Amino acid sequence: MRQRRREGFREFAEGRTGQLYRSACLLTSGDTHLAEDLVQETLGRMYLLWGRVSRIDNPAAYAQTVLVRAFLTHRRRRSAAEHPVGEVPEAGGGGEDPVLRMTLLGALGRLAPKDRAVLVLRYWEDRSVEETADVMNVSSAAVRTRSSRALARLREELGGSIAEFAGR
Repeated sequence: MRQRRREGFREFAEGRTGQLYRSACLLTSGDTHLAEDLVQETLGRMYLLWGRVSRIDNPAAYAQTVLVRAFLTHRRRRSAAEHPVGEVPEAGGGGEDPVLRMTLLGALGRLAPKDRAVLVLRYWEDRSVEETADVMNVSSAAVRTRSSRALARLREELGGSIAEFAGR
């Protein structure tokens, strides 16, 4: 029984780690080290509860919820000794347009953590307003308001630079 549960969790973790990592990278504005920590924390929490979680209809959605909540908790606890850097270091791996990627990650990084979480959940994860509200423990109206304001701030951050990327 215990071995079967471990194998079930191992299969789940192997199948979802990539998606969790990509979401975490967006949430952390490209901070790959923090993204890895958040994924590890998420999988650790999932493992502890796996006996109950595996009976949930959608464990993948539950893992995304745990990831977002871990990110928001981390942002609240962040030490005053930490200082954000001006530029995200070069990372290997192929995106089609690294300049666009870095511009967007930089603009996302300047948003408040909850704004960033709403945008990632709504537009990267393609979740509904209700699903996003459930993950963030807020009302649907709060998600709609925050989405609208976060998109407006993102447009301000990008300024005229968004027009040069839109034609690509």
